[in-house]
Amino acid sequence: MVNIIPQWNYIDILMSTAHTLYRDMPRTRMDELYALAEEHDGLLTSKEARALGIQDSVLVRLAQRGRLERMSRGVYRIAHYPTDRLAQYREAVLWAQANHHGPERIALSHETALLIYGISDLNPSRVHLTVPKSARLRRERPEWITVHQADLTENEVGQHEGIPVTTVSRSIMDVLSTTHRTEIARQAVTEALRDGLISSPQATELRRIIGKAAQSLLQSTDRNKATAHESSTS
Repeated sequence: MVNIIPQWNYIDILMSTAHTLYRDMPRTRMDELYALAEEHDGLLTSKEARALGIQDSVLVRLAQRGRLERMSRGVYRIAHYPTDRLAQYREAVLWAQANHHGPERIALSHETALLIYGISDLNPSRVHLTVPKSARLRRERPEWITVHQADLTENEVGQHEGIPVTTVSRSIMDVLSTTHRTEIARQAVTEALRDGLISSPQATELRRIIGKAAQSLLQSTDRNKATAHESSTS
């Protein structure tokens, strides 16, 4: 009878040794960056890299070698990393966070937020982003990002697949105040209530505010028409 126990013991020793060797192997800079970028679907910032002790010059060299792609100032993507439908939104948020003294409480907002929630037919060509009023962003800004400045409270910001987004109510109010398109706001309320994103009392309050805004716009239009008529007859 053949005793195979020593053979299995030998295999276990080999596997344990291999695991130890792999564990003790030094990680490369790309390994560290890849682990960092996995949190943001392949995106990372130079600010995050510096926190790991990786200098900007290293990122520049890796970009020159084709290992990284420079997306915007301070934002990089791992080359050939598969993207998802939210990649551009993540990039916009990271772009704002990439500032050396960049704002922390930022969020996708306005028309972009309504699109993310799926409560509007709008398909904005730009990504809308809200940052604090005190934020001083760099002048170099991607053309596809529109920045709004407002001091959002903690209760006005939620998360969508790890991305900060203004709440449904805040997003509807923002779109109403910047575009004055009451029909878009009404549609968003109806869709949000149907999808369970807001409660009935919230929907009632939003509709009251939208109705008041519509009345104010109508009165303003009537005044402008009256002023124009008086000017033409004088």
